[in-house]
Amino acid sequence: MELPDIQNSNLASFLNKAEIVQETAAQIMKDFGMFGIEITFSGHTETAYQELHEQLINQISVYLDRDYSRLMAVLYQVDITEYEIAKAHRELPHYNDLEVLAHQVIFRDLKKVLFRRYYKSQSE
Repeated sequence: MELPDIQNSNLASFLNKAEIVQETAAQIMKDFGMFGIEITFSGHTETAYQELHEQLINQISVYLDRDYSRLMAVLYQVDITEYEIAKAHRELPHYNDLEVLAHQVIFRDLKKVLFRRYYKSQSE
């Protein structure tokens, strides 16, 4: 197994395996759940990105208005940098600010899952 080269442009190609989608959704639910923010996933691989993206947009919007410090704590937990957000803005010009943040949560948690799988395969 090679170290995955995940980019905003090839994200969809990594979301084609049910187990990777499930692990990514579980990681998102875990990261947000640590701060009392509920994210759910139906289990439908085909619509996973849209489903998670919409929920994340809604939750980010709510916490942006009501509890900014909690939102920042979640984004810190997910490990999203300002550089990555700026890069995503350039690569996804059709996304607004909330859509970019939601996308980056999915992107970063997918990256965590893929790297975890890579390093696990290296140790076996």
